[in-house]
Order: sequence, then C-alpha cells, then structure tokens
Amino acid sequence: MENWREISEDIVTSLLEDGSDPEILYEVEHHFVCEDFVKLEQAALAAFKLGYDVEEPAELELEDGSKIWSFDILVEAELDVDVIMEDVDKLAQLAIDTDVEYDGWGTYFQE
Repeated sequence: MENWREISEDIVTSLLEDGSDPEILYEVEHHFVCEDFVKLEQAALAAFKLGYDVEEPAELELEDGSKIWSFDILVEAELDVDVIMEDVDKLAQLAIDTDVEYDGWGTYFQE
C-alpha cells in the first residue's frame, strides 16, 4: 500500500502544480481488471454492496492482442491524498479478497 500512497501523492501534486482547482470535488475513477469475467463480476457486486458507484464491465484488448475484463468505480472526492487513500485502501483490499487486480486510480484536471 505504500506504493499506492506514493503514486497518489505524485498524481495529486502534478494536478495541483498544473493549476487544477484544489477547492472542488473530483470524479475519481478506481480501475479493476481481471482475465476471468466471473471473478470481475463478483468484485463489482462486492463493491456495489459496499455502496460504491460501479460502472459496467468492459472487455479490453491489450497491446499483445490478448483480452482482459475491466470495470471502474466512480467516487467524488477532494483532491487530497489522505481522502483518496481511504478508498484506495478499501478497494485494494476488495481486489485481494475477490482475486482481481486493483489497477490504480485517476481523475481529470479541473480549472
């Protein structure tokens, strides 16, 4: 989890240094992937039961031509590492518990 904190700090710092508005709520997308659709679906259901806004699963093609399943969880949050890490901690544990991969989070620049 320490690595996720470092990554999160880099994302937040970069956005703020670029002039993104620190006073508004951001739509944070948490990404999950798995080769097994059934496992991914179970993870999505578990996240939904925890109260998260879960997007529909989608099949993605990787650079090598292989396929993988993914879904996103959307959370409105302050652009604050500690706030975002609360969800990262919960969602990374959910990924471990459901045998899928937590693939990080992202958001968009906001003026």
